[in-house]
Amino acid sequence: MCPKRATLQRALDRGEREGGSVEFKERLTRDLHLADGRMESLAAQLRHRVLSGDGEATYVVGVTDDGGIAGISHDAFSESMDVLSLLAEEAGAHIEDVQTWGIDENGTVSPDGGDGLVGLATIREGAMLDTDSDHIVVGTAGHVDHGKSTLVGSLVTGQADDGEGGTRGYLDVQPHEVERGLSADLSYAVYGFDGEGPVRMDNPHRKTDRARVVEESDRLVSFVDTVGHEPWLRTTIRGLVGQKLDYGLLTVASDDGPTKTTREHLGVLLATELPTMVAITKADAVTDERVAEVEREVERLLRDAGKTPLRIERHGIDAAIEEIDENVVPVLTTSAVTMEGLDALDELFERLPKTTADSGEFRMYIDRSYSVTGVGAVASGTIMSGEVEAGDELLVGPMADGAFREVEVRSIEMHYHRVDEAKAGRIVGIALKGVREPDIERGMVLLPADADPEPVREFEAEVVVLNHPTRIGDGYEPVVHLETVSEAAKFHPRGGQLLPGDSGTTRVRFKFRPYLVEEGQRFVFREGQSKGVGTVTDVNPGSRSE
Repeated sequence: MCPKRATLQRALDRGEREGGSVEFKERLTRDLHLADGRMESLAAQLRHRVLSGDGEATYVVGVTDDGGIAGISHDAFSESMDVLSLLAEEAGAHIEDVQTWGIDENGTVSPDGGDGLVGLATIREGAMLDTDSDHIVVGTAGHVDHGKSTLVGSLVTGQADDGEGGTRGYLDVQPHEVERGLSADLSYAVYGFDGEGPVRMDNPHRKTDRARVVEESDRLVSFVDTVGHEPWLRTTIRGLVGQKLDYGLLTVASDDGPTKTTREHLGVLLATELPTMVAITKADAVTDERVAEVEREVERLLRDAGKTPLRIERHGIDAAIEEIDENVVPVLTTSAVTMEGLDALDELFERLPKTTADSGEFRMYIDRSYSVTGVGAVASGTIMSGEVEAGDELLVGPMADGAFREVEVRSIEMHYHRVDEAKAGRIVGIALKGVREPDIERGMVLLPADADPEPVREFEAEVVVLNHPTRIGDGYEPVVHLETVSEAAKFHPRGGQLLPGDSGTTRVRFKFRPYLVEEGQRFVFREGQSKGVGTVTDVNPGSRSE
């Protein structure tokens, strides 16, 4: 018997009994179980089960009152979880975890799944997390093997690295990444602070450990860890442009110094006007003289980019916190092996002010989507503005034809912790009712249901060409990175061309489909070794998908 099946069997064997913590439900419906009087009675029953289990109850859904496996449809199971969540909230509790099993046509649990579902929901005492706490989001960048992921791994765990990049494994998300020691996609990490100092993860591979950090912290720091290897620069740009970041953290290894990729990543960070700091890593691996040489190289690199370096060891943390902006870049030396400089980073992240607070209407550009059995489509990304609550009616799109679809928020998770609402700057996963996961694509946006979005294929922008071997002429086709959009587009410069170092106006037309674009949004464009930045200056609603 597989462990998951054993979990279900143990709950069935315990059964429903007076004074027990297990409850069987074949299904729950809004019309029947949330009707007047019924909701209060069922919430009281749930509260009794939670108290009987010393703060934890188990609800088995899709079984009869005597524990027989019935199985219910995916839609019925989703509705049952929605109702159970409302009952838990009414009882001062929340759903901590849901496991599901497929049921075949004979009514037995099938490893291959089936048309029906039976599920086990773990309910814990206490309301869902209140996310009003201060929360900053930091985007990391740096050349491959410059210790970026290792540094973040040591920060969030408080564990020194073994000198082989061991703490990097806390962030890499794909098996081939762990095997090769290279990150190939964005990954995320979190730690926090309470009144006594850092709240770190004991085991970042456990979802419950991340949830514990979120629950216990008064202030959270989320890292969007990008990709250092040159072939995945597009993914790095997506991480730096497509997330609502408060700060950038660029790593430069002492044994290597600034590289071409370092300059690329710094250019993207500074072009998007993101307040940035530089961590010189691997100080344990070289002599003091080499560290000093790399420090001077980093300072020259920043000055060449028109920025002012601020050495934290020389000027102090107070000065770094007060001065950091798009023009002043704090620099400090670190080692994940000896933990040099990590106390200073802790203090910075504990005290740095949030920079991206936005109280406008809810808006979230989708970075990823996935499907959860029994829940359905989940869209994840960083909330750009406003706030969202479970039960909200939203729009998702644009679809390929420019249309938006009405959806409902089933639930919200932040770093594997269920929350009742989330605000601007939070990295969240939002379970959606009313859309299939295959219909959701990166670059789409979630908006309030009463919004009147105007998706466009074409817009006008002011651009600066940072690097190009010759000239940019009419019909030039780079990839445009705007929020989470990464799409080929044609440029039609006013005057017919743009030269390296030039700034000018161009018409930009997405090659394949429309997106929601707004005036004032900044973007990066790149093609081969060419790159530049731009700002949307005019959106023409008449240029929607044909």
